[in-house]
Amino acid sequence: MRTRAVLDAATVESLLAAAVAAPSIHNTQPWRFRLDPANQVLEVHSAPERTLPLTDPTHRAQYLSVGAAVFNLRLAAVHLGRRPEVRLVPDVHNPGLLAAVRLTDPLGADNQPADPGLHEAIVRRHTSRMPFTGRPVPEPVVADMVTAAHAAGARLHIPDIAGTRRLLGLTAAAEARNQANADRTAETRTWITAPGSDAPYGIPVTSLGPPDAGKRMPMRDFTGSLPALRLPALWFERHVQLGLLWTSHDRRDDWLRAGQALQYVLLTATAHGLRTSLLHQAMEWPDLRSATALPQHKRCHPHMLIRFGYGPGGGRTPRAPGHSAVRPATPPAVDPDMS
Repeated sequence: MRTRAVLDAATVESLLAAAVAAPSIHNTQPWRFRLDPANQVLEVHSAPERTLPLTDPTHRAQYLSVGAAVFNLRLAAVHLGRRPEVRLVPDVHNPGLLAAVRLTDPLGADNQPADPGLHEAIVRRHTSRMPFTGRPVPEPVVADMVTAAHAAGARLHIPDIAGTRRLLGLTAAAEARNQANADRTAETRTWITAPGSDAPYGIPVTSLGPPDAGKRMPMRDFTGSLPALRLPALWFERHVQLGLLWTSHDRRDDWLRAGQALQYVLLTATAHGLRTSLLHQAMEWPDLRSATALPQHKRCHPHMLIRFGYGPGGGRTPRAPGHSAVRPATPPAVDPDMS
């Protein structure tokens, strides 16, 4: 009889180190992990205290973030030679439990990862809020990104010039609304951390980017009414390259699939030497999110705009360690010791 490999502490730490490297809105890292060693299952729970009630009242962006962490966890498991079996929202009676990843028997020699470069890209992927060069990304690379989204259960639409202008215009309209809303700007500023801070969450001031001198690129302004923190304006690329990530349904499990697809696309781009940044503003207003939908697809539910291209890398943002513990027989919905 074949003996199942033990899920030891070193393996768990490697899995969680990869998971917490995932992107999350405002770097809130809205996840918690709990280990069930008897069944070799890692559970991913929501972290209610690290949400954005105004920016993300439905928690859709939180689910995208958790989905990205689940994808990293899957990649790390395969890299360690384990086969991950993922169940999304597995327990209707425990809404805080968003995913369960069971690590089954070791992979055989004929089931090794097809693209080990994706795992290596986990530590190299950082959001870049700087101008890109505008150099066109080759079609085969874009095709790989589109394929990655599809493989994870979502779609990535690459708009033409007119479509790009339309999506950037909707993003600019959303950014203007955010800046005009004092409560939203205050919520955003709470996630900006000062230089030298040891906070494990949030975005360091040093990772913020400049505004576009040409006013074409509506990057999020995290500084609000604190202009002293704002960098001098720079000229961004004239021809912006965007991808619209969407799914055909809009349920909780679709949000988690979209998050996995998002990370698959970002890591694919990173493995090809691209830089990426995320434009989420239009998704934060129901009417503008609906307006970003593709008219040719009746069931298009947008989730994220991905800007990609060549240029400088993004700054590192802090991560809290993904501590885990043995799951109790009847786990609570929220476990304050599992952050």
